[in-house]
This record gives sequence, C-alpha cells and structure tokens, in this order.
Amino acid sequence: MPAATDPSTPRTAGVIPPPVLFFAALALGFALHRLWPQPLFADATAGRVAGVALIALGAALGTWMMLHFRRAGTPVSPLRPTRRLVVSGPYRYSRNPDYIGQALICAGIALAANAAWALLMLPPALLLVRHAVVAREERYLLALFGEPYAAYCRRVRRWI
Repeated sequence: MPAATDPSTPRTAGVIPPPVLFFAALALGFALHRLWPQPLFADATAGRVAGVALIALGAALGTWMMLHFRRAGTPVSPLRPTRRLVVSGPYRYSRNPDYIGQALICAGIALAANAAWALLMLPPALLLVRHAVVAREERYLLALFGEPYAAYCRRVRRWI
C-alpha cells in the first residue's frame, strides 16, 4: 500500500508552525531588550542597513520556496497534508530553505532594531526548530515518500 494511502502514515507532520517559534523567540528577545537594553552597535545605521538586507533576503527566499510549492501543487503549511516532494528551486540546495528564510528575517529585524537580546534568542529558536519540528517533518516525509525522500536527504543538506 503506498505511504500516502496507508492509514498508519500520519496525515501531517504534526508540528508547531516554525514562524510561531521564531517570532516567539524574537518577542522574548524584545521583551528582554526592553528590560535590559543591550545595543549591538554604537551607531545603529550599519545594523539597520544589514538588517534590511537580511529581511529582504529572507523574504526573497521564502517567496522562491512558496512558488515552488505552488507549482508542485502542495501546501506550504505543515498543518496540511503534503502532496508532493518538492526538490526544485531552493530545495536543490537546502531541505529547509523556508526556515533559513525565517531565521534571516528574524536576524534582520534584530539587527535593524539594534537589539542584542533579540539576536541572542535566534540560536535557541533554531535548535528548537531543528529538534521539535525538522526531526518530526523528516520522519513524516520519509514515511510518506520512502526511498525518493531518503535519496533526496543523501543529496541535499538539511540546512546549507
């Protein structure tokens, strides 16, 4: 029986959407920044420029990723069942370009706001996404797509 129709295969990865985790970490960082301000730069101009560049890069990566999901006819949301394995576009280089894009946006916001605490919350958020989200998604996709997904994992790195 194909994994997609096997009743023992979960319908979704059953994860908390990573944007929720990333932006919760960012909110915590800004709350800490409000209590104990720790600027990253004496002159915030460089941080604003770098931050805007990272936000734009993250948004572009997210847009590129979404276009490939739409072309494949599969939902972007981890809360909806995956229909197809997407290995084109940014997925040729990383198995998680969506999360890289979200991390870039969060880093850009922290830099643009000159908020060290917000930037310091990003590594724990990435670890949480890696272990609480990506690990579950990988098991789900392996159960759903089998060897084609396993071969893809051997070819393409998890991050960059």
